[in-house]
Amino acid sequence: MGNIWDLKKYDNKVALIDESGGQMTYGVLDLEAHILAEKIGHRCLVFALCRNEIGSVLGYVSFVNNGIVPVLLNSHLDEELLKNLIVTYEPSFLWVLKDQIGQFPGMKTEYEAYGYVLLKTKYENEYPLFCELGLLLTTSGSTGSPKFVRQSYTNILDNAQSIVKYLELDETERPITTLPMNYTYGLSIINSHLLVGAAILITEKGIMQKEFWSFFKEAGATSFGGVPYTYEMLDKLRFYCMKLPSLRTMTQAGGKLLPELHEKFAKYASEQGKKFVVMYGQCEATARMGYLPPERAVEKKGSMGIVIPGGKFHLIDVNGNEVTAPHTTGELVYEGKNVTLGYAECGGDLIKGDERCGKLETGDMAQFDEEGYYYIVGRKKRFLKIYGNRVNLDEIDRLIKGEFEIEAASTGVDDHMYIFVTDAGKAEAVRDFVMNKTKLNPVAFKVIVIDEIPKNDSGKTLYKELTRYYE
Repeated sequence: MGNIWDLKKYDNKVALIDESGGQMTYGVLDLEAHILAEKIGHRCLVFALCRNEIGSVLGYVSFVNNGIVPVLLNSHLDEELLKNLIVTYEPSFLWVLKDQIGQFPGMKTEYEAYGYVLLKTKYENEYPLFCELGLLLTTSGSTGSPKFVRQSYTNILDNAQSIVKYLELDETERPITTLPMNYTYGLSIINSHLLVGAAILITEKGIMQKEFWSFFKEAGATSFGGVPYTYEMLDKLRFYCMKLPSLRTMTQAGGKLLPELHEKFAKYASEQGKKFVVMYGQCEATARMGYLPPERAVEKKGSMGIVIPGGKFHLIDVNGNEVTAPHTTGELVYEGKNVTLGYAECGGDLIKGDERCGKLETGDMAQFDEEGYYYIVGRKKRFLKIYGNRVNLDEIDRLIKGEFEIEAASTGVDDHMYIFVTDAGKAEAVRDFVMNKTKLNPVAFKVIVIDEIPKNDSGKTLYKELTRYYE
C-alpha cells in the first residue's frame, strides 16, 4: 500500500521547479509529504483540488505514498458540482488552495503549506476503502460527474515503470507541464518522472502565452505532452520555427491526431534530432496502453503504434471472435497490470475490489497492419445508422477538419445527423461536403453553428452537451 516513489533515493536532487523560481528537492518533498500525512493520521478519503503548482503535487505525492486515497479534481470545478461530489463521497479532508477557503465555511483548517490548506470536513462516518485502492480520477474532465475510475497502487506503479521503459526516461529529464494534473495523461507524466528522479517544471501557463515559452527556455525543458488540440495550436504558432535547443521529446495522446499533422511533427522531430512519440491510453488503463516508437513516426503516420511493455493487445469482432487478419476492424482489447479496478459512482463503491481482472474492452474500433502496428478507426458507440447505412461520426469529424481546417463535432440519432461548426461562413459548404462523401439523403443532415465546441480538461469534445440543441 502506498510507497510508489522512493524519494530518499534522490535526496538532494531537485524534484519540482515553478515559474517563480520556487524549488523543492526530493528530500524536502519526502519530509513535507510525511508531515502532511501525519496531520491526517490515518487511511481515508481526501478531495484534492488541483492546479499545476508545487503545493498540489506535494499533496498528491503525500497521499498516495502514505496510503491516503485522493480524489483529484480541477480547482476550477463549478462550486455547485463540487458540493454535490462532496455530499456523494463524504471525504474526511479537503486539500485546497488557500484562496479557495471561502468556498468551505465551517470547515476547520488543520494544516497549511505551499499555498494549500488541509480542511477537516464534518463527515464522521468514513466509507470503507478497498485495501489496494490508491487513487480516484474522473473520466470526464471538469464536468463534475460522480463517476470515478478506481486506480490501485499496482496500476499506478506498473504503468509508470512501463512509461519509463519505452520513453527511456532518466534523472536528466526536465518535463514541463502542459496538461492538468487531475487528467490521467498529465498525471502519468508526473508519476513516471518522479520515479526516475527527474526535475518537473510546473506551470499553470499555457502554450499560447509568452510566459510559458520564457519558462521553457530558462529552465531548459526537455519534453512536453499534448492532446490533438495542443498540436493544432502549435501548428498555428509556427512551432517549427522556434529555437528550443533543450527539447528532446514531444509526446501526444488524448485522441487521434490528424495524419497530416502527425506527419508534420514527426518530420520536424526527425530533422531536428528530437523524438515525437504518439501514444494511446485511457484513464481505465491508468494512462498508457500503446505507443509508436519515434523511429517509425514518419513511416507509420496515423498509427498509435504497438502495445506498451508488459501489456497485450488483440481485436474482437461483433461475434466476440478474435480478429487475425490485418486491416480488419474489431474492438481493441487490452490486457495488463495497469488495467484499473473498475468505476465508483458513490461512496459505497469504494470497498469494491478488482472488477476487471486485468482486461479492458476499450470501446475503440481498430485495425492492425502486417507488422502489428495498430490504427484507431473510431469509437464503438460513435456510429449512426442513416437510412440503414452505418456512418462513423469520428470519421466525419476528421474529414471536415481535413477539408476545411475548422473545428467540427458531429452527433445525432439514427437517420438524423447534426454537425456542429463555429464558422457560419462554411456551414453550407460543410453540409454539401458531407452529403457528397456519404452519398446519403440530404434530409438526414443538419449543420448547426455555435460559438464554441464544448470540451473537457483534456481537450476532448463533450458530445453529450451538444444534445440539448436537438433533443
